[in-house]
Amino acid sequence: MAEISAAMVMKLRKMSGQGMMDCKQALQDTDGDVEKALDLLRKKGLATLAKRAGRDTSEGLVVSKISPDGKTAALTTLCCETDFVAKSDDFITTAQILADVALACPANEGIENVLETSADGRKFSVIMTELVSKTGEKTQVGDYAKYQLDGPGLISIYIHFNEKVGTMVQIETSDEAIAAGEALKQTASDIAMHITATKPLALDKDQIDPETVEREKAIFAEQVKGKPANIIEKIIEGKINKFYAENCLLQQPFVKDDSRSVEQVLADAAKQAGGEAKIKRFARFEVG
Repeated sequence: MAEISAAMVMKLRKMSGQGMMDCKQALQDTDGDVEKALDLLRKKGLATLAKRAGRDTSEGLVVSKISPDGKTAALTTLCCETDFVAKSDDFITTAQILADVALACPANEGIENVLETSADGRKFSVIMTELVSKTGEKTQVGDYAKYQLDGPGLISIYIHFNEKVGTMVQIETSDEAIAAGEALKQTASDIAMHITATKPLALDKDQIDPETVEREKAIFAEQVKGKPANIIEKIIEGKINKFYAENCLLQQPFVKDDSRSVEQVLADAAKQAGGEAKIKRFARFEVG
């Protein structure tokens, strides 16, 4: 058996990010071959993933990244099994790498595309597997979305202080000057925070799944069963309108001023800036 020197262990530790004892054991198991030892450590991570495939990953972090010019942004989540691991330095570092990878990913959706995107010459799937070999917990990318401006506008992101829930919202404006104004930037940030807090199902009623609407109507009909048909119809219509107001972002009362809807707040801010603005889309991700 080859002699395992401290320098060999340190070299493997630098390459893999694993603990000293794990690196030493891997080198012993591969007769001092650093490359084979590195592969062994990666296989250890893959084996852990396979072993814990059925485990629930209800902890983790929501992370984001915006390009320097503000025209591209990504929101994603890295999930694990326990809060203890989610708070570890290794997990936090990997989550920060994920944010960079998500922004660099050539595809605007699809977790598999994020896993195939590289950072420092390594695919993120490899980086994540190395994390698993350290923590012993199942880890996965939970959600991913990437927005790119295709005209005048801005992208705003809000992540709650616990880093377990966050929102990305894209706003279109009538011109770049409106988007660049501090007032509209603040309003966009406030709307992102509003979405994080209120959990809207869709931007407007046209984007709500028709099956969801029919299910709600059925529930409302059951609640008023036995009343005259004409009254039932009016009650159901009223309840559905309330459902839309509660679950459609544009109709929701704004959290900072419930006398106005989100749509009105944005329109007022844009008008004061001398133009127009509208929300194109949003993504809200939550861990757990």
